[in-house]
Amino acid sequence: MTSAPAWLTGLASRDDIGDHPWFVDHPPPPDAARRSAVLVLFGPGDDVHGPGRPDVVLTERAHTLRSHPGQVSFPGGREEPVDTGPVDAALREAEEEVGIDPASVDVLAALPPLYLAPSRHAVTPVLGWWRVPGPVRAVDRAEVERADRVAVADLLAPAHRFTAVFGPYRGPGFEVGGLFVWGFTAMLLDAVFELAGVTEPWDTSLERHLPDRVRSPWMRGADAMTPGDGAHDGRGRGRT
Repeated sequence: MTSAPAWLTGLASRDDIGDHPWFVDHPPPPDAARRSAVLVLFGPGDDVHGPGRPDVVLTERAHTLRSHPGQVSFPGGREEPVDTGPVDAALREAEEEVGIDPASVDVLAALPPLYLAPSRHAVTPVLGWWRVPGPVRAVDRAEVERADRVAVADLLAPAHRFTAVFGPYRGPGFEVGGLFVWGFTAMLLDAVFELAGVTEPWDTSLERHLPDRVRSPWMRGADAMTPGDGAHDGRGRGRT
């Protein structure tokens, strides 16, 4: 077992996370009826990437899904009546989707919820440390095509960062190991890394259009429309 790194515990203890622009710009409305949670789970990565190289669990959504097929996401889903709140929902979904034992996770914080307007979901990111890490796999193939533990250092590397573009949309993007990360997931990673103080300078002028494999069917026929995850207002952010 390995303790969470200082940058992660420092992030979890911050009381000003809601002041970050991504959270300020996307608050859920008071009447948001659909509530979901995602598990932003970091681990030591020792048996995967080597000592001192923490990783984070990411999934590729099934390509047959109606909502955001093929897009990279965190484990998670809708809060169900059996859940006592977003933490329970995030842990339950992570176990059902990719086989993470809830007992092996230290929950560090529940971050402020973010609103995905098209699906009308208020999504609570649950920040966790994988105290006893193990393999991840696509348990529910109807939901998950692929599950990976991705090294944080690889995500932070400037060579793997860019501004993702679709029509008028501009937002942070990452590509590591064949996973093209954009939209809500990239925005949340960008905010977490920035708030944790670990972001490396990267060239925000470098733009990459969304590959076909991460586009929803309606997006493939759209010329200049805002992408469907709704977690952005078209303003790219980063550090140059």
